[in-house]
Amino acid sequence: MSPTLFYLAHFAVPAYALVGGVFLAFSDFIMRALSVTSGQGGAEAMQAINREVFRWVFMVLFLGLVPASLLIAAHGALIIGNGPGTMMALAGLTYFAGCFGVTVFFNVPMNETLAGMEASADATLDYWSRSYLPRWTFWNTVRAAACALSSGLLLFSLAWAAQSQGQAA
Repeated sequence: MSPTLFYLAHFAVPAYALVGGVFLAFSDFIMRALSVTSGQGGAEAMQAINREVFRWVFMVLFLGLVPASLLIAAHGALIIGNGPGTMMALAGLTYFAGCFGVTVFFNVPMNETLAGMEASADATLDYWSRSYLPRWTFWNTVRAAACALSSGLLLFSLAWAAQSQGQAA
């Protein structure tokens, strides 16, 4: 494994976990707390959260892991191969599809719909409680699980690759 990929993969393990932790917090208690606010308070708070999420720390991790994941997946599949390489490829592809893909195709469209609604309108409360909360939370939980799985797969692939190299020497 090249030194660059070695450090990239070792950085990606906790980075996957950090991004997953943000998603887990939303699925575990933030969305539940927003669901029990009175009136349109939850929808209005989520609209504000969706405007503020574009801070550099989260976005650098979230978006930076996309090319990193594809590089990790390609390196695992094409360079390392065998069990550790397959596991490394799965780690990268899981983040790409299960986190980034789910975000693009499910969570962001729901966020955009919510952003275009007037917080005080009855239709917003109906959309928030009947559609947004259950669907967005489900897909967010998928993202959290994908991040956790990516972190675990990559960690174990690195340990397996190191052990395999030690036995070959």
